[in-house]
Amino acid sequence: MERPAPAARVRPVKAPPPAGDRRRRRLTEQLRAYGFLAGGLVCFALFSWYPAIRAVVIAFQKYTPGSDPEWVGTANFTRVLDDPEFGAAWRNTLTFTLLALLIGFAIPFVLALVLNELRHAKAFFRVVVYLPVMIPPVVSALLWKWFYDPGAGLANEALRFLHLPTSNWSNGADTALVSLVIVATWANMGGTVLIYLAALQSIPGELYEAAELDGASLLQRVRHVTIPQTRFVILMLMLLQIIATMQVFTEPFVITGGGPENATVTVLYLIYKYAFLYNDFGGACALSVMLLALLGAFSAVYLRLTRSGEEATA
Repeated sequence: MERPAPAARVRPVKAPPPAGDRRRRRLTEQLRAYGFLAGGLVCFALFSWYPAIRAVVIAFQKYTPGSDPEWVGTANFTRVLDDPEFGAAWRNTLTFTLLALLIGFAIPFVLALVLNELRHAKAFFRVVVYLPVMIPPVVSALLWKWFYDPGAGLANEALRFLHLPTSNWSNGADTALVSLVIVATWANMGGTVLIYLAALQSIPGELYEAAELDGASLLQRVRHVTIPQTRFVILMLMLLQIIATMQVFTEPFVITGGGPENATVTVLYLIYKYAFLYNDFGGACALSVMLLALLGAFSAVYLRLTRSGEEATA
């Protein structure tokens, strides 16, 4: 006689928690998350938002440390616009940005392509390329200042060794701005190269294999495979580079002091002069607001155009 099978054990079904408990639990989780974010938000508000708002307010005031501010309306903007250095500063800044795009935007991309094709010592060359970023900017600028010295500088010594004509480099009105662009490119390209390299390594290898089977040359593969696949990264890095080069300060301040003949006075260097040499914080903030408005408008238009282009090609 067969033994009857034991009855299946039925697990009791738990009743769902009341709606009030679910809301309380969700609220507790949200409060915990916002608690972790609170520290970062406070620091960001204290060191980023507050100075920006304060600068906008001071731009409409006659402000001197130790005295009560006085509202002057747009007088600070009028005085800054009438400054003879105003036009030179904006012209030098825009020229610096254009030269940085021509020189400093293509070189990191080419270096990333070369590093991506290496088969040996990849880690070593990545460190070599990124090494200038790890040097403090002031130290880097001082090294280049000695390098550009027209007398005993290494640049002219190398030219003399090769029996080539020497240059005034950062001491010449015609060559100073280009010299600073070279310094900025060398000092900042390491991070850009690594970003490009990461983007290149994310491209599927099948695309290059298909291009090679179709007989595409190296330049054709770069044009039809590499650039389209890294288009978004290129556009974003271009925007970030334009914003960064429009705010160049360390190189003119340390290497040339804005000279010779105001050939390297930039907008940020002029802001420094207004604040710490002229003791005119209202004028410095007015110039800062102008730069902020220009970069904000440019960024909005740039992002709008790139988004429209992405939608059109999608």
